[in-house]
Amino acid sequence: MRKTLPEKYYLDHFYEFLEFFTGVNQTLLDEPTRRFIVDFRGLNSDQQCIVVRAANRKYPVIATKTFAYAEINAPFEQLQQLTQQGWFAGLEKADSFALGQALSKADLRLLLSANGETLPASATKPVFAEQLAGRLLAGPLYVPDELNQDYCVRQFDGPLNYLLFVYFGHTRGRLNQFSMRDLGVMRTRKDVSEQLARFDSQAAALSAFYYARELNKFKSLTEQQKEHYPLESERAAECVIGDDYRNRLLYEVGTFWLPRDHHKALAYLQQANSDQAREKWLRESYKAGNKDEVKATLEALIDDPPSDTLLAFAEDFYRRKYNRKKTSLLTDMLRDATHVIHLDELHNQAVEQGVIGYYRRRGLAAYRTENQLWRTLFGLLFWQWLYGDRGLVNEFDRRPQVLRHNDFYTTYGKEIEAHLEQYCCHGDVLYRYLLKQASAHYGKVNSIFMWRDHLLDTLKVLLSCVDITSLREFLIMMCKDYASLSDGFPDIMVIDHGKLRFEEIKAPGDQLRRNQLVSIQRLRQCGFNVGITQVKWYSDPLQPYVVVDIETTGGQSAGHRITEVGMVKMVDGEEVARWSSLINPQRHIPAYITRLTGISDDMVADAPVFADVVEDIEAFSKDCVFVAHNVNFDYGFIKQEFARLGMDFKRPKLCTCARMRQHYPGIKSYGLGALSAHFDIQLENHHRALDDALAAAQLLKLIQQSQYAA
Repeated sequence: MRKTLPEKYYLDHFYEFLEFFTGVNQTLLDEPTRRFIVDFRGLNSDQQCIVVRAANRKYPVIATKTFAYAEINAPFEQLQQLTQQGWFAGLEKADSFALGQALSKADLRLLLSANGETLPASATKPVFAEQLAGRLLAGPLYVPDELNQDYCVRQFDGPLNYLLFVYFGHTRGRLNQFSMRDLGVMRTRKDVSEQLARFDSQAAALSAFYYARELNKFKSLTEQQKEHYPLESERAAECVIGDDYRNRLLYEVGTFWLPRDHHKALAYLQQANSDQAREKWLRESYKAGNKDEVKATLEALIDDPPSDTLLAFAEDFYRRKYNRKKTSLLTDMLRDATHVIHLDELHNQAVEQGVIGYYRRRGLAAYRTENQLWRTLFGLLFWQWLYGDRGLVNEFDRRPQVLRHNDFYTTYGKEIEAHLEQYCCHGDVLYRYLLKQASAHYGKVNSIFMWRDHLLDTLKVLLSCVDITSLREFLIMMCKDYASLSDGFPDIMVIDHGKLRFEEIKAPGDQLRRNQLVSIQRLRQCGFNVGITQVKWYSDPLQPYVVVDIETTGGQSAGHRITEVGMVKMVDGEEVARWSSLINPQRHIPAYITRLTGISDDMVADAPVFADVVEDIEAFSKDCVFVAHNVNFDYGFIKQEFARLGMDFKRPKLCTCARMRQHYPGIKSYGLGALSAHFDIQLENHHRALDDALAAAQLLKLIQQSQYAA
């Protein structure tokens, strides 16, 4: 049932929002923001509604007609009074970006015309906005009265945006998130109980807000405006959040100037402390011939690296540029892959799953791991510090403060060491603790991992085989630099005769990324067996294929159900197994379907429902290529039935109809019945699942014979 909100829900939400600033966060408010809150509380209810309605708009320029809400008495008179009090103003107070976003093309043209600027009516709206931005550089605008009657400009964006920034911790936060929460569209952390301050001081909050606001402003400027942008980068950032925004702003300004003024660009990049900016400065400085300075900087970074990511770059760049080595660590690691495996080309859309099937057919246990395994382990193990009383500032936060600032170990080092000493001592002990944590917190919103059924299954396998000392050492690395070790983990985990190894899978054309290099290097450093497996495609005669045919109550998987499934497993062109069953569709079978298939309501009355056979179908088709005549029909129905049960179904696909057209062109009809007759394939009960699957299996043999002959 669709939820509805009270008439003045937005006003209630705004008061809830302001309540945040009555506790520990009150000290973060500067005088203009305090005055804004006091003045707002002094307005009458209708005026408050208009102000909050305006505060919810994306841009400060607002069409006045949009304030005509039924719950607001005399809205235009109230708006006029608010304008007289300074809450709103005319368009002469707006910047070019807001004008370009809010005004129609016709109104932009009128505004330009009133200021002596002309453009043909055929020009696009962005062209009009660009012309207006250029005109504003020359001085204030003249605004016709008719436009000031149709539009107004918010005059409280300074304090409003500051409040939003302090509340959400970034510039993307919007008041409508409260209504999205109440409507159930957005999930929030309802268990956040203790009110925390996001910043240690007013100076820290104001400096962070300054750089965040300037970053957004710079990104919205035109190329011409960016050339005149006055950057005050000497202003102290005061906190980690402010430092992050300052670094991002310096990087944006520096990269803007690179093709225009290389010396100025390098000066901006050198002021930034981010990994991204340092790497850019080093590359560009080397190109500019500053090789001695770059060498000294690289050596300093290698001796005292600020992060694993920058260390990996510095070591690689130093080796290539100063030791005369021609290839990068990424290239070397890919070239020196642990081994190469040949995989059937039909797995090219799901290569990792194809490799897992390859190992399973050889009697090894293999699991898809990637980032989920390590993030789940990290999140559950350290949940009490990440999402406990000191983890989040308010219910809309998802990312813990210590991860956002990358100072988890710095903040909780002693507690982390003691925690690992207690629980990371044996695989069974750690697994029991993780199970307890998962049971206590299952389903709670977090930004580290996704809750899934059987969440701990792969972790249990890991903990049964892992060297616990190596695991503990790596977990400490994650705590010290989560920003560098939160992704890029190997794709799969393999258990080979009780021994654990990880593999990063690379298909032809795949590149090894920097974050993958960092994670692989650190895992190896801790003693883990980690390799890179390169896949080469070929047509594998031993690749198992499951040839499937289904009968249904109708043609669309969304509205119809399966009545029969037939499957034939083929290896090297020979049948090795078959499986079939009628299925109770739990709905009426139309008469025309019964005439076509011979399957009636009476025949399926005592048949199993799909849920009763889903595990059989999963097991029979596992690690196989899914084959069918017009494969998307059969695959779509099977996938939909799995989805109804909350299960995934993913197999590489092969269509015998499409492949027969490719390998045997010129046949009059490529329907299953016509092809069976053409190639003298026995098909006694057409439109019964197993018979059709057996016929399609013979078509698969013909396709494979044609491939091998070619």
